[in-house]
Amino acid sequence: MKQDDDRFLNVPFVDHLGITIHSSGKGTSELIYTPLEAHMNNLGITHGGALMTLLDVAMARAARSESEPYGVITVEMKTTFMRPAVGALIARGELLHSTATMAFTQGTVFDSSGKACAHATGTFKFLKRPFPNV
Repeated sequence: MKQDDDRFLNVPFVDHLGITIHSSGKGTSELIYTPLEAHMNNLGITHGGALMTLLDVAMARAARSESEPYGVITVEMKTTFMRPAVGALIARGELLHSTATMAFTQGTVFDSSGKACAHATGTFKFLKRPFPNV
């Protein structure tokens, strides 16, 4: 994940996919992702696993955007695929509610024409830094 300051965690798999953060703050996030050929399924559309990773990161960024001393780990995620995701994609994450230890979020992936391709809800657990080996 491209870092715009030192608050972001280095996630090698996210770096490998080429996901970048466009914005993050006040309980929201926006990420940009242009899938490579290696990220496609056998139908020539973005693989569901890549879309789920994009949604996971968008929701995680939204979850921790109001609690920077903490990182988050995914506890639960439900994803709905609505249409083929092709071309450059934008993912938007939103923090719906948080407690002292948990964050409840949603995220949507949009194609370049603004159509929703996939939607997810996610629950995240806050972890204080430094992070333990989990």
